[in-house]
Amino acid sequence: MITRLLRGGLIVIVFLGAAGLVFAQDPTNILSEFVPQPPRSQSVQPKIPITRGFNLVGLPSKTAVGARRMVTLEEAQQAAAAQNPMERLGQLQVEAAKQNRQVFEASYFPQISGTFANLHFNKFMGEEIQLRRPVLGTAAVGLPLLGKDQTLAAFTLMQPLTPLLKVRQAVKIARADENIARSKAGMPISESARNVEKNYFDLLIAQRELTLAQKKSQRVQEKYLIASNSPSVQLSAEQQTEMIGAEQKLVIAQSKMRELSASLNGMLGLPADTELQLVPPPPEVGTVSVAEASQKALESNPEVIEAEQTAIKARAGRKLAKLDYVPDVVVLGGYAYQNSVIPLLPKDFSFIGLMATYSIFDGGKREHTLKQRNAQVEMAELAVTLTKAKVSAGVNTSYFEMERSRTLSEMTQRMMSASLVVNASYQADSLDAKEARATTEAEVFRAELAYREALGRLKELMGVR
Repeated sequence: MITRLLRGGLIVIVFLGAAGLVFAQDPTNILSEFVPQPPRSQSVQPKIPITRGFNLVGLPSKTAVGARRMVTLEEAQQAAAAQNPMERLGQLQVEAAKQNRQVFEASYFPQISGTFANLHFNKFMGEEIQLRRPVLGTAAVGLPLLGKDQTLAAFTLMQPLTPLLKVRQAVKIARADENIARSKAGMPISESARNVEKNYFDLLIAQRELTLAQKKSQRVQEKYLIASNSPSVQLSAEQQTEMIGAEQKLVIAQSKMRELSASLNGMLGLPADTELQLVPPPPEVGTVSVAEASQKALESNPEVIEAEQTAIKARAGRKLAKLDYVPDVVVLGGYAYQNSVIPLLPKDFSFIGLMATYSIFDGGKREHTLKQRNAQVEMAELAVTLTKAKVSAGVNTSYFEMERSRTLSEMTQRMMSASLVVNASYQADSLDAKEARATTEAEVFRAELAYREALGRLKELMGVR
């Protein structure tokens, strides 16, 4: 009994070894036993080699990429914001505008300056006078204008009076620039978040399109291999066109998915070959009326804010032009200590007083400047009206587009739920079920992306970050 078993095992091993050798030399001999051969036609037909498997052009069914990483839409947007240098640029612009405003505000306070000098001259700084005396004779007397060795220390205080009115207008202009910088600071971050969101959904859609292309290619291959026992099948021109078309769609889908994946990895600061496992985000929910959107846009839209602040700057510039007719009056005060600087003066003294300056004739410069400022104010106020009208019209258009996109998104989601219920009664692993699910999911993501883009444009008009 044992001898028979050993002999049987040896025969099986020899048979398997021989079969493996034959398969290694010519795998078509094995495949031909399982693939039926169609009847050969007498006419000569072009041949396209067909091999079993997923890909006919040599591309792997799963590209060798880097480590797999699961990421949600919120995580992707946060990572992209951290990698975006535009956020820092916006902060620096706001900081520069703030410091510029504080420079002008510093002119409200008195300006105190100090001077110190210690000098030595190599000659007598004055005049010598010869005096003739009857009894004592001639004597030389020096009259110094400046001391040969002198030390001077002085402190001066100046407080503007009428120039403070000009300082006030300059601060208004600087504050308007700061408000404009603040309104634009978050725009690059919002744009980056929208770009990540679009790329994220495009990649989700591309993954479903790749699944559809794979199933289509597999279906076409099985259709023409089902009646053949040979790896090489004679195909008609129509069949060749269908096969090539299926393969082209597959190659395009794979290339598109790799391109979108590399783009999203670049936004997130990841290696280009990182394989991202995307988590489909929940449907976006936005509840706002057209009246609320219009009101919010007129208050927070960056274009409206810039137009309003530009009008403030124009009015402040006009007031500055009017203040050119007012003399500049300042209060001066100081203290000085001098040692032999001017010998005729006391060693220390202080002073206080007023100083006024005014340009009596400037060739009409003030009049023309004021007329220019009046024109600029009128232009700025007209720009505010036009900008508000433009933003209001944009809000209405974006709002109804958002409503239409939301309706379509909700409809595709209901279709998705209904298809899941219907497909539950069929085989979940069948090609038809997988194709139907991938198609439905792609349509859901397209509708959701369209809704999010419309909502993003509406939020941009509303100034929402």
